Amino acid sequence: MIEPVSIGIGAVAGALVGGVAAAMLGKGKEHKLVEEAKADAERTKQRAIEEGRAELARMKAEETEKLLQQRKDMEKDLKAQQEESRAAEKRLERREDLLDRKLSMVERKEQDIERMEEKRKQALARAEAQEKEMEAMVKEERRKLEQISGLTPERAKQMLLERVESDIAAEVSEMTIRALNRAKENADVESRKIILNTIQRVASETVAENTVATIDLSNDDMKGRIIGREGRNIRAFEKATGVDVIVDDTPGVVVLSCFEPVRREIARLSMEKLVSDGRIHPTRIEEAVDKSKKEVEALIEKTGKEVSVEYGCHDLHPRLRELLGRLRFRTSYGQNVLNHSKEVSNVCALLAGELRLDVQLAKRCGLLHDCGKALDQEMEGTHPKIGMDIAKEVGERQEVWEAIGGHHGDIEIHSLYPILVQVADAISAARPGARRESLEKYIQRMKRLEEIAVQRNGVEKAFAIQAGREVRVLAKADELDDKACHAAARDIAQQIEKELTYPGEVKVTMIRESRFIEYAR
Repeated sequence: MIEPVSIGIGAVAGALVGGVAAAMLGKGKEHKLVEEAKADAERTKQRAIEEGRAELARMKAEETEKLLQQRKDMEKDLKAQQEESRAAEKRLERREDLLDRKLSMVERKEQDIERMEEKRKQALARAEAQEKEMEAMVKEERRKLEQISGLTPERAKQMLLERVESDIAAEVSEMTIRALNRAKENADVESRKIILNTIQRVASETVAENTVATIDLSNDDMKGRIIGREGRNIRAFEKATGVDVIVDDTPGVVVLSCFEPVRREIARLSMEKLVSDGRIHPTRIEEAVDKSKKEVEALIEKTGKEVSVEYGCHDLHPRLRELLGRLRFRTSYGQNVLNHSKEVSNVCALLAGELRLDVQLAKRCGLLHDCGKALDQEMEGTHPKIGMDIAKEVGERQEVWEAIGGHHGDIEIHSLYPILVQVADAISAARPGARRESLEKYIQRMKRLEEIAVQRNGVEKAFAIQAGREVRVLAKADELDDKACHAAARDIAQQIEKELTYPGEVKVTMIRESRFIEYAR
């Protein structure tokens, strides 16, 4: 350990001696070295300053770029919020317009009701005055009759009724049967001839009623885009269109559900545009819905014009043309309402030709008879009442608005055209395959047919056959005779007409059978 230390000490001493010697020898160069060191230090300082400035400029540029990007994002979000606000304002304006129209309609109805109430009061007052006069006259006549006959009114009435009832009961029954038979023979022959000729000359297709529309997707990844982040896209779509979007496990399919057919068609077109484009976000959804709405409105207007021209209604009011165009998307019992209206119009024209009536007017009545169905999901009231009110407002002829409002027997009619529409409507509805009825309603109607028949006194059993087109009634022979059976069959038919709704007619067959059995032993 001693030898290395000694060597080190010697080395340090040698270095010091050499340094001193060098210092002594290099005093002349000291000034020059100091100047060079100062120059190097100054250059190093300048480089450090320049590098610091460059780093500061770079940091400032990065901060400025971040601020600009944040500003762009904020402006984009603000623009989206402004567009949503404008869309909400437009929807509010449309709702206000709809409420104003409904309010004006309600005010007109109230005025009509007030006028009708005033007329009713006046008619009631006149009727009360006439009733008082009649009561006074009846009392005077009764007093005179009592003085002449010496009988009380109750006794005289009873004697007269007993005599009249006994004299004419059988005669009235026989006359009724003969009159009904003659009327049926003549009416059946002529009506069959006209209706069969008409039905043979009319044929149309039917469309099944739907409340959903199916959109095919190229892949299941599109479902995620349709739903959006946290369901934002699907909520925006449902809010803009008013339909329900069903996204389930079914591969490659999205279902749109809505009972209002025009909204469902707008939603279907919008979804197809969004799926084909691939860009799905709230702003794009609003644009697609607005574009689809304009396309559907244009299609409605085009359809209304084409149908009105096709059926010779060139002077049809634009509002009625719009209703006809909307019927393109409306179905009832599986039957397309526009095709049904065309069919009814053709049948009315053929019937009018057979009966020598105005063919063009009959076609107009048949074409417009169901126009109220275009608005019956948006307005209160039945579709005949809605259609009749609109036809009155736009100045249609009395025969036309009576045919619209009275084709289901809801109002009093004053011409044959509403009857033509009733017949044509029944023909179109009763045609095989024209309408679809649920199994539950069908079973209920069959049960009710049998119940109505069994409720009659003297009826043993009743069977609804031929899909509810005929009721076979078995009468008790010991309780009902032939005349009573005929009257019972007529009463059953009248009760069926009052209580049930059905296409075509229901035949009531009353069977009275007597059996006498003996055994030979």
